[in-house]
Amino acid sequence: MKKIGILFGMEDTFPQAFIDRVNSKNEKEIIAEAVSIDKVIQNKGGEYAVIIDRISQDVPFYRAFLKNAALTGTNVINNPFWWSADDKFFNNALADTLGVPLPNTVILPSAEHPTDTTSNSFRNLTFPLDWEGIFDYVKFPAYMKPYAGGGWKNVYRLENKEEFWEKHRETGQLVMLLQEEIVFTEYFRVYCLGGKAVKIMQYEPRNQPHLRYVLDGPAVDKKLLATIKDYTIRLCKGLGYDFNTVEFAVRDGIPYAIDFGNPAPDADINSVGAENFEWVVEEAAKMAIAAAKKQKPGKINLTWGTFIKDAVGLK
Repeated sequence: MKKIGILFGMEDTFPQAFIDRVNSKNEKEIIAEAVSIDKVIQNKGGEYAVIIDRISQDVPFYRAFLKNAALTGTNVINNPFWWSADDKFFNNALADTLGVPLPNTVILPSAEHPTDTTSNSFRNLTFPLDWEGIFDYVKFPAYMKPYAGGGWKNVYRLENKEEFWEKHRETGQLVMLLQEEIVFTEYFRVYCLGGKAVKIMQYEPRNQPHLRYVLDGPAVDKKLLATIKDYTIRLCKGLGYDFNTVEFAVRDGIPYAIDFGNPAPDADINSVGAENFEWVVEEAAKMAIAAAKKQKPGKINLTWGTFIKDAVGLK
């Protein structure tokens, strides 16, 4: 018997719907359940063929558990080693190599010294930075947001340099990105599962969370949709994420990738809506079952992105 587990936190609607959907398919020798952990012993585990990870970004203990599970043969979705290593600035740089349009973006040192450091820790950093060069490259208005993290936490829209200086001081030890504002005519949020199943959703990020997914929106150009699908698959395969969302802002007909490292994306029926919820539950169930069938006990079964595979010569 191969078990598919889901590891989750406060979310209510998706985990149980996922478990029920997998089990409703009555696949021979495959069952789904909520992950249960009573102890974690080094290099012991392997009771789950697949685990869908929805919470380890917030619980370091779970991240350590998942890495150990991966070592003992579990296919963890998404790969906990890559998820521990990537950040939004690197993802932007990688997306640039993949030919996906992006807003101009720079990374900034934290406004305050990190704990246990002093000015001597930054002797390789030019002071002051080339702020005029940075501002000329990004231009205002601009957005400032953490280089790692999500959930619209610590995100600022800045009109000018004076506002930048004021708000940057508030960010403390956070390392921030400064990013060109894309004034968009259309905006999309896109689910991508298994590197191939794509659901493009019209989205309005300026609305309240429960009103952001647009129902019965205007017709969208088919060539634009095809381009968005192509860019989405490029990004998810490059990063190696099997469960991800990608956001695009469209300016002058060009979709710019705004946010595309969301390995535990919102899948709550109360925010994404019934139609999108049904799609993600079904596709997640099919993806997990396929992964369980392919899983080889005692082997490494993780998905690695093209960046890693090209770097180490994996096929």
